[in-house]
Amino acid sequence: MTKTPPSFDDDEVVIAAKTTVDKDLKRITQLEKASIRVGLGNLNVGFALLFVLAVWVFTFFRSGSADGYSIIAVASIIGAYMAMNIGANDVANNVGPAVGSKALTMFGALVIAAVFEASGALIAGGEVVNTISKSIVSPDSFADQTVFISAMLSALLAAAVWVNLATLVGAPVSTTHSIVGGVIGAGIAAAGMSAVDWGVMATIAASWVISPVLGGVIAAAFLAFVKFAVLYKQDKVAAATRWIPILLGIMAAAFSVYLVMKGLKRIWKPEAEMLFVIGASGFVLTYYSTRTSIRRTAATIENTRKSVASLFRAPLIAAAALLSFAHGSNDVANAVGPLAAIVNAVDGGGVASEVTLPLWVLAIGAIGISIGLLLFGPKIIKIVGEKITKLDPVRAFCVALSASITVIVASGLGLPVSSTHVAVGAVFGVGFLREFLTNRRISLNVTVQTPRPEDPEVAAGKFLSRWTKARKRKLVRRHHLTAIIAAWLITVPTSAAIAGIILLAIQAFA
Repeated sequence: MTKTPPSFDDDEVVIAAKTTVDKDLKRITQLEKASIRVGLGNLNVGFALLFVLAVWVFTFFRSGSADGYSIIAVASIIGAYMAMNIGANDVANNVGPAVGSKALTMFGALVIAAVFEASGALIAGGEVVNTISKSIVSPDSFADQTVFISAMLSALLAAAVWVNLATLVGAPVSTTHSIVGGVIGAGIAAAGMSAVDWGVMATIAASWVISPVLGGVIAAAFLAFVKFAVLYKQDKVAAATRWIPILLGIMAAAFSVYLVMKGLKRIWKPEAEMLFVIGASGFVLTYYSTRTSIRRTAATIENTRKSVASLFRAPLIAAAALLSFAHGSNDVANAVGPLAAIVNAVDGGGVASEVTLPLWVLAIGAIGISIGLLLFGPKIIKIVGEKITKLDPVRAFCVALSASITVIVASGLGLPVSSTHVAVGAVFGVGFLREFLTNRRISLNVTVQTPRPEDPEVAAGKFLSRWTKARKRKLVRRHHLTAIIAAWLITVPTSAAIAGIILLAIQAFA
């Protein structure tokens, strides 16, 4: 018996055809987007190579055929490579929250960060840098100048390679810890385990835990305060008028002290009393200068969480700029400190723990950080600002505020902290607090609203099911948490191992 094929009317045929065409168009669009991404990636690599070539040409005309030219050229190229990796990875922590909260567009964030990173490096990068990072390895540990130069090259290249790998896999890591690991590995390969000051290393290792936890706790505390003092109030506008000027004053005080302690530390080191005066002045000036404008703006907005949150956008932009300035002035040494040591040694200054930092060396670091940020920074910026947890202006404000306060508190306690660990820890802190409060609210609603049918067992089953689903709501992506923590834990040992291998290879083929 022959089966009759199913019949379709004209409408069904048209719908099926449209569905097929839509799917095909979607595949073509995805393919085109992938092709564009690959093309842009190749173009960015080309621009990066042009910068490296420009650095090589500059060092050639600067040094000519002078003795040691080839060493300085190689060191300059590696320093440029390291600077670009710092821009691609580390700078994301300063602008990521502002981008994730939509206070800044990606383009605006890149421009602001590039300008202020370069400004911080050139204005406050300092004339003298400690080339043996954190005093972990003494210059006296190296047998002679040749071994010292090889060790610095190895440390710099190892740190750059590791930060590059971390960027490729989407993990924000500490460039300071990367260069620390490189110096440790090179020091051990050159002079043995006794060359490393393991007491200092233990203190740095402790900061791996202290930095993110302290940053997360402070950010969560500020977010909890804003929520209960402003956002959960029935009259949110009135609460915002009262508390936001105070919060902005706290932010101004924290950033004033932070900028002096971290951003200007190479050119000015005031006493604790002066820091207090600077912070208090920042608070008073900001509070009284913003109180009237906040009150005027609050009178024109709706009594909603979104409208109140918009009052934090302008402070977020200022925070991103100040964080970038401080980062550029402080972390440019991670790119050019070893380069400056090599230049100093080649030019006849010998091996020293502190060396003069020439302007051209600073320029390589400043320009390299900005180029790396512009070409490769968006990937980590999106992860910090968008992928870990959803940020709005209020949460991003708490992250930025935590970044400055945590560094101040840790510095006062004499603890070395990583700005990367602090910022990322703060993002996780606000994310976990948001998750806790959301799940708690859902659980309470389930408890109050669950109906009671005639059968108690059915009621209990429905209640348990809804309560379990509510408790499983995750607002922080766990796979980013585990991946980032894993990258942090292996940063120092991995960069140390790479540096040791590179130094041994240089000695074997030299």
